[in-house]
Amino acid sequence: MQVRQSIHSDHAKQLDTAALRREFLIETLFTADTYTMTYSHTDRIIIGGIMPVTQSVTIGSEVGKQLGVSYFLERRELGVINVGGPGVIDVDGTQWEIGNQEALYVGMGRQSVIFSSNDAARPAKFYYNSAPAHRTWPDKKITLAEASSTTLGDAATSNRRTINKFIVPDVLPTCQLTMGLTRLEEGSLWNTMPCHTHERRMEVYFYFDMDEETAVFHMMGQPQETRHLLVHNEQAVISPSWSIHAGVGTKRYTFIWGMVGENQVFDDMDPVQIGDLR
Repeated sequence: MQVRQSIHSDHAKQLDTAALRREFLIETLFTADTYTMTYSHTDRIIIGGIMPVTQSVTIGSEVGKQLGVSYFLERRELGVINVGGPGVIDVDGTQWEIGNQEALYVGMGRQSVIFSSNDAARPAKFYYNSAPAHRTWPDKKITLAEASSTTLGDAATSNRRTINKFIVPDVLPTCQLTMGLTRLEEGSLWNTMPCHTHERRMEVYFYFDMDEETAVFHMMGQPQETRHLLVHNEQAVISPSWSIHAGVGTKRYTFIWGMVGENQVFDDMDPVQIGDLR
């Protein structure tokens, strides 16, 4: 488990490129036949990836010890979106078939969660976020057809995109975790611009669906103290509540957003006009 401490906005202004990447960028999410895990002190979100290839993968009791509990989800909820080949998630003996760009919500208190792929030649890639929870909600699979979807933007501003809200109150109840997948249309490069902050929630962006020659310039920082991170395929950025989170790619891409905080109101944002950015 990697641990990332909370960074004050005044501290972030002083960081160079290497330090910004060390504090906010998660460079490796998927490793064959194991899980990756990053624990952020920003709202205590956990971010990671699971890629079973030749064997199934489970998050074992060692994580419970690191969290001070008996097992991983004793006091947590879990959201998973598969960005690879079809796979299966076994939750306390119930098997869920999760295809590409399908999601599974797993409620607090589930003791056994086992991840496997249907085909080693095209392994599943289970990207996940986990948040502290206060009660148990039912497990639920969500397909693209079941997600709450909205298309926004315009080709003239290079930001035509469809936002697929998988884990939101309109689709299912959770304690605090929300997750979704945003796909840019061909020819569109910008996400979340004009940008915003949200004082009451943090957010994580996971960028994928990019070839080796594609990169995203992820904008971060306070609106009048912006910085950028150069992000490649299957990497994630931790965004504190004081930071903007927007990006422009060298080609189109797709990203998963996950939020944790005081509320689950998607539109609870503090918008920033482009003319006010510095």
